[in-house]
Amino acid sequence: MTAGTQGYERFTELFIESNQSLVFHDVCKDFIKFLPKKPACILDVGAGAGQNSAAIAKLGYQVTAVEPMSEFLEAAQNSYKGLNINWLSGSLPELSCLHSDNSSFDFILIDAVWHHLNESERMIAANNLSKIMNQEGRCAISLRNGPAGMGSRVFPTSTGDTIKLFRNIGFKCIFKIDKQPSIYFHKKNVEWSRIVLQKY
Repeated sequence: MTAGTQGYERFTELFIESNQSLVFHDVCKDFIKFLPKKPACILDVGAGAGQNSAAIAKLGYQVTAVEPMSEFLEAAQNSYKGLNINWLSGSLPELSCLHSDNSSFDFILIDAVWHHLNESERMIAANNLSKIMNQEGRCAISLRNGPAGMGSRVFPTSTGDTIKLFRNIGFKCIFKIDKQPSIYFHKKNVEWSRIVLQKY
């Protein structure tokens, strides 16, 4: 377990059920038009129980899914067999699981993860993401603000701060939307923002 996964161990089965019930085309609808032309390599960081990775693979992409919680990773592998997905155990900010094979990606999805990193971890994460992003590649990030949920280690997020962080290492923001409501009706105090950053 990593620092960012604190709390999830209390709700393993509930998270897997909840995670796999989500529909990628609903949760990540703002990101779909920014997916690259095929063939392309896509990285799903903090893949959870795998529903986003599975949906992207079904669209015809080569997907690498990185997830630190072994229970979630095992559930994903068991639920989504036969798809073009490389399942890896790892996490932000280091992404050390990718260092040995010189992986590079055309699109990186970071959905419901960034709020688990503190400021210094975000700086490390951004630099490591830049190293594995192809030129003109895009990074799509969902930013959560609100009370802690199953994950108990949460920090405030800001589109402005995140855009600035990535701009300083060679990314430009090509999409931003703020203050979207949670898809869960019982989380009225949770808001989401979404950005897409392109490396230039």
